[in-house]
Amino acid sequence: MSEFQTLLYETPAPHVARIVLNRPDTRNAQDTRLLYELNDAFDKAAQDGTVKVIILAANGPHFSSGHDLRERDALMTMKEFPTVGTWCGFECAGAEAQMAREKEIYIGFSERWRNIPKPTIAEVQGKCIAGGLMLIWPCDIIVAAEDASFLDNTVSMGVGGAEFFNHPWELGPRKAKELLFTSDWLSAAEAEKLGMVNHVVANDKLSEFTLALAKRIAEKPLFALKLAKEAVNAAQDAQGRSSAMQTAFALHQLAHSHNMQVHGMLIDPSGISPAVKKG
Repeated sequence: MSEFQTLLYETPAPHVARIVLNRPDTRNAQDTRLLYELNDAFDKAAQDGTVKVIILAANGPHFSSGHDLRERDALMTMKEFPTVGTWCGFECAGAEAQMAREKEIYIGFSERWRNIPKPTIAEVQGKCIAGGLMLIWPCDIIVAAEDASFLDNTVSMGVGGAEFFNHPWELGPRKAKELLFTSDWLSAAEAEKLGMVNHVVANDKLSEFTLALAKRIAEKPLFALKLAKEAVNAAQDAQGRSSAMQTAFALHQLAHSHNMQVHGMLIDPSGISPAVKKG
């Protein structure tokens, strides 16, 4: 029996681990269990001395539809898992409880995954929406299928952007604003042009191309790979990324609090589809 209920953990080549989101019936929507299991899978690969490169992929036609908005009792569900951070033991309530949840499994996990001291490659097909960006943006390299498209529709839901607010570093300030203000889709070709995506390949070649790239990287000494990654991440953070991320996260929490007071829910329902409203 697999140790994970929502993921597959594979070793398709020497020194390569492949983690596969495996909730295709939900378009790989991220419920609490999936995020904790993904964190465990990343830890497993990071702590395995034989692994040099980690691939993050997904089963089904779509990479991820983002946070699972249909999940019920999410704060209670978190008590089933040992906490990774220490901001709250999830016995807190109200805005504190919501902030603690998002500090743990959203921005907290994404930051942890960004800083895994091994190269990571996201292998993306189909739709990648909002929370889906928070899985691929922490990865060092993104390989997209020709049909891949990307969306952050959080402004439509009355929130100023996804919790892991890496938009300006992925797209540049002007395109980041346009993506947020319009909630429009970004194609794989345009994402490559902007530098967010490294390679765009035919759908039927996606896994083959990504694995070949991982194998080429895995030929290099692991310590040198770690140092190169550390240096590039440090360069980003020296530009103010970490401070800007914390400010954006605080504003995200303000939006939730405002929406709870005005609409009685974490998001503004006026801008979301009837299907989502029904939950």
